[in-house]
Amino acid sequence: MSRFRVLIVDDSDDAREGIRMILDDDPVFEVVAEGRSGEEAIALTERWMPDLILMDIQMPGMDGLEATKRLKDKYPYVKVVMVTVSGDIAHLFDALKKGAQGYLLKNLKPESWHEYLKAIAVDEAPMTRELAFRILKEFSQFDNGTDQCSPLTNREREILELVAKGMSNKDISNTLDISEHTVKNHLKNILQKLHLENRVQLARYAYEKGWMGNR
Repeated sequence: MSRFRVLIVDDSDDAREGIRMILDDDPVFEVVAEGRSGEEAIALTERWMPDLILMDIQMPGMDGLEATKRLKDKYPYVKVVMVTVSGDIAHLFDALKKGAQGYLLKNLKPESWHEYLKAIAVDEAPMTRELAFRILKEFSQFDNGTDQCSPLTNREREILELVAKGMSNKDISNTLDISEHTVKNHLKNILQKLHLENRVQLARYAYEKGWMGNR
């Protein structure tokens, strides 16, 4: 696997040091710069052109959400993962709306960070079980009597529901007895048909349609 250049943005010196220590344990990640604010995130991205940005949400001046929106407008290729102590589902959806590819809680184990960030970097990010549960809980509060019409085939819808349950490509291939390559191609088709960008947005779509309510 190629090395991924990482920018860490957090106003806390201790938090940045902790994140750097986690990433230093895996040679796949190379921390190229650190910033303390949204403004610094934009300036450092222009200078270093990282592959991945780990962004705190609440910072003085420009916060992480606004910085993410501006960065994605200017550098759509860069992957942004919000890193926070907050488990507030509203922050998650705000982050996705601004263009973030992922969302990590600072209290997760380091090995979970490594696995998740590698998957984000290669566009195959499975949702953590905790995240899948939060989204399910959030959307269970809404009326799911939405239009069931969909451009998806039965197989694509089946795969979408498994993605929404937090399954990785490998898990889905084992469950459906198909190759991982086939799963990847199905996911590309699904994302194109629904005009979505990542797995978290796919899960949200499934819950909004009420497809997970009886499972």
